[in-house]
Amino acid sequence: MQADANSQDGITDINMTPLVDVCLVLVIIFMAVAPFAVQLGIQVLESGAKAQVGKVTASENVTVVLTEDGAIRVNNLATPADQLEARIAQALQNSRDKMVIVTAGALNKVGQVVDILDAAKQAGAEKLAIMNASGQ
Repeated sequence: MQADANSQDGITDINMTPLVDVCLVLVIIFMAVAPFAVQLGIQVLESGAKAQVGKVTASENVTVVLTEDGAIRVNNLATPADQLEARIAQALQNSRDKMVIVTAGALNKVGQVVDILDAAKQAGAEKLAIMNASGQ
């Protein structure tokens, strides 16, 4: 009853234990890493939200304007992109609400606006608003 080397009877069972072990280890690794994979982001109101009109004055807020040629102005002061966060942080010291209003035109790239929003958040802004250049 010895097996021949030329015998056509091979192993008919596949051992599933190593496969199951690897899968369980992967599940444990993903469960351990999942809490660290949370991304911080900016909460954006839905498009159906109404703007609050007349509640805050312009002097309380920090206004960042992105012109169509890419120039940035913080409270009507021209600001280079590398000094944006510091300028916003300085302007937020005088703001009660810690609100930053970003105004951009239709020709501006979304990436530029997101960079400004990130800089404002890093500078300590608690509220962010986006307004188009026509004021709507």
